[in-house]
Amino acid sequence: MVELRDLGLEYPAPGGPVPALRSVSAVFPRGQVSAIVGPSGCGKTSLIHAAAGLIRPTSGEVLIDDEPVRGVRPHTAVIFQHFGLLPWRSVVENAALPLAIRHVGRARRRRLVMPILDELGLAPFADFPPDRLSGGMKQRVALARALAAEPDLLLMDEPFSSLDALTRESAQEFLLDVRRLRPMTVVLVTHSIDEAAYLADSVFVMTGRNPGAMTARFDIPENTSRSSGDFRSKPGYVEACARIRAALKGSAP
Repeated sequence: MVELRDLGLEYPAPGGPVPALRSVSAVFPRGQVSAIVGPSGCGKTSLIHAAAGLIRPTSGEVLIDDEPVRGVRPHTAVIFQHFGLLPWRSVVENAALPLAIRHVGRARRRRLVMPILDELGLAPFADFPPDRLSGGMKQRVALARALAAEPDLLLMDEPFSSLDALTRESAQEFLLDVRRLRPMTVVLVTHSIDEAAYLADSVFVMTGRNPGAMTARFDIPENTSRSSGDFRSKPGYVEACARIRAALKGSAP
């Protein structure tokens, strides 16, 4: 569904342009979860912003359904690392933001969004401001806002990084539940090898810094991904994590 073709990106700076990405090529298949792992500064967030149409590449291109991305696409949703909730809007108003942008009336926005909030366990908090919510609840509001856009592509930039360990595990399981109920393509940026191997069908490794590059891809065996119980002890999962870790270190697995 998403293809990166020889993607390059530079940011202007007083001393000259700073390269963020260099010749990045990858394909993220339709209906799958693709995870991107890599060290800080390798360009993961820049890649997500380019795929979302928020910034324009310096070279190469991003294609969605074989069409070049020239700006923000209606059915692409983004969940940012720190959720990006508007503090002056209530939970329901934050979740309904994609509908407000489309000039849907306030009463209808609420009718459309409340079932999503109910599904996510947020209906009792619909009129709360974000600062009265826990980290896990803010994450669910961000997800509700994304789902309100009825996306076929969900881009997630470190969405669980600010959560504590227990809340993070709960959020991971919740994402998988949502994906089972609502078919979509997901591209997830994470620093966690464990999280990438658990959530994703394929894991892409980025290395380098200023610029970063895509250096490896690993497909996760179906029987080791998204399974409950002792999945972390299964040989395929353990091997996948070891190979990803070795690729991040720049050595052959």
